Amino acid sequence: MRALFICSRNRLRSPTAEQLFAGWPGVETDSAGLATDAEVTLSSEQVEWAELIFVMERVHQRRLQQRFGALLKGRRVVCLGIPDDYQYMQPELVELLQRKVGGYLR
Repeated sequence: MRALFICSRNRLRSPTAEQLFAGWPGVETDSAGLATDAEVTLSSEQVEWAELIFVMERVHQRRLQQRFGALLKGRRVVCLGIPDDYQYMQPELVELLQRKVGGYLR
């Protein structure tokens, strides 16, 4: 399973998710941001690579659809509803991600 995690600036939430699930058996991970100042700005290659795309907020889902709508056909996009209230690898964020994402990657 190739899982792509998306947030705004790719500094806290999506890199945490990428790191957290990278060690899971049978799971490949990547992450990116939708903002112009993101550490890694989302590319069409990443969208095409992904089998399952996780966005942190509804606004990310809308921006993803606006920019990459044609590439999303046949790909599942899941909104996790995780606000930008956490630091990188913060235990509460890790627990939230495990609870919300884990079932999709089993």
